Amino acid sequence: MNRQLKKYFQHRAVTVPWKLEGASGSVFEAAIIIPALAEAESLPQTLLSLASNPVNFLRRTLVVTIVNNRVGCSAGQLQNNQQTLAWLNSQPFPQLNLAWVDAGSPGREIPAKEGVGLARKIGFDLALTRLDWSQRPLLISLDADTLVDKNYLPALFHHFQLSRCGAAVLPFRHQSATEPRQETAIRYYELYLRSYLFGLQQAGSPYAYHTIGSAFACTAAAYVAAGGMNRRRAAEDFYFLQQLAKTTGVEILSGTLVQPSPRFSARVPFGTGKAVQAQVEDQQRPFQFSSVGAFSVLQRWLKLIEEPLSAAELQSRAAELSPVLGAFLGELKFVDVWQKLQVTYSTRQGRHSAFHRWFDGLRTRQLLSRLDIGKSPPPAEAVAEILAWGGYPGIERVPEQLALLESLQQAVDN
Repeated sequence: MNRQLKKYFQHRAVTVPWKLEGASGSVFEAAIIIPALAEAESLPQTLLSLASNPVNFLRRTLVVTIVNNRVGCSAGQLQNNQQTLAWLNSQPFPQLNLAWVDAGSPGREIPAKEGVGLARKIGFDLALTRLDWSQRPLLISLDADTLVDKNYLPALFHHFQLSRCGAAVLPFRHQSATEPRQETAIRYYELYLRSYLFGLQQAGSPYAYHTIGSAFACTAAAYVAAGGMNRRRAAEDFYFLQQLAKTTGVEILSGTLVQPSPRFSARVPFGTGKAVQAQVEDQQRPFQFSSVGAFSVLQRWLKLIEEPLSAAELQSRAAELSPVLGAFLGELKFVDVWQKLQVTYSTRQGRHSAFHRWFDGLRTRQLLSRLDIGKSPPPAEAVAEILAWGGYPGIERVPEQLALLESLQQAVDN
C-alpha cells in the first residue's frame, strides 16, 4: 500500500462499522460500486445486465452493493433492504464476484442526515482494500436501477489502458418509460442535459461532461488523489467529478451505453427522479435551458482570460463584455484572485490551469444561470439556437434535436 493511500485511510476513509461481505479471495483490477436503497425489485436486473459481460472481464472485477438506509427510515424501506441482503446472501449470480455491505440493519444504518454520497463513499473506500495496486485498478460507479451493455467492462478497461486522464464519464440514455407523460418528461430532461453539455463544449469549458452518478469511473489512484467521494445527500456525482477534473482530468468514454431508470424518486432532494416527477405530477419544468447568449458570453470570457492582461484590465474587459459577468467577477473578488495567481505561477500555462480550478463547473453554472435570469424561452427554441450556434442550423423540433444530440454524444445502442 503506497504512502498516499495510507494517508487517505488515516484521514479521509470511512469504513467503520461497515464491512465487505460475500466475495472473497484474490484482489481485483476493478470494483463496481452500487448503492441500493429499497432496490429488491430493480437490483437483480442491474446485476443480470452486468453478468452478460465477458467472463474474462467479470473474473477481474469485484461488484459491491451497498444496501443502505438511514436511521429512522420507513418500515417498508427496511423490510425491502433486508430482503435484498437475504437475496444477495443466496449467491444469485455465481459468475459475478459479488460482495455487499450491510449499511441498513440496526447498528449499521447510515446517519439520519446522510444519504447516497456516504453510501457511495463506504463502497468505494472498502473496495480500495481489495484492489490489485500492482496494476492500474479502477473504481466504477453504477446505480441499482441501471442497465449496462454486454461490452460495458471491455469498454471501460480499454479506455483506461489508453487514457492518461484519471476519470471518465460514460454515454447514457434513460430507459423508456411505460407511461407516455413520464416518457415525454424524461426526454425533455435529457434534452436539457444534452443541450447544456453541447453548449459547454462549444464554449470551450474544461467542465464539459455529464455528471450522472451511474455513469462514471476513475482509477483508484485518481480517487485517492481527489480526496475520495464526498458525503453529500445529492449532487455528490457533480462535486466528485468536478474534483476529479481539477486533479487528474475527466474524459468522455465511447463504445458502450449506460441506461438509468426514468422512474420517480424521493431518495434525494433533487436530481433526475425529482425533475421527472415535477414535470408529470405538477406540470412544472424544474430546470431552465441555458441560452445561446449565455454560452456565448462564457466562450468569450474563457478566451479573454488567455490574453496577457492585468487583473484590472481583465475585470474591465469582462464588464464591457457583459455587465452581469463583470458583477459576478466582482463578487468573487476576481482581481485579488488573479493577482495572487500571477504571483504564485510564473508561467501562463500554470496560471491558466489554476484559473480553471478556481472558475470551476459550479461557478460556470452559476454564471450561466445569472446571465439567463428573467429569460424563459421555449425549450425547442433555446436548443435550436444553441445547435445553430454550434453548426447545426434549422433543427427546430424536439425529436430531431434530441436525436442529433444523442448521436453527437454517442447515446445510441451498440
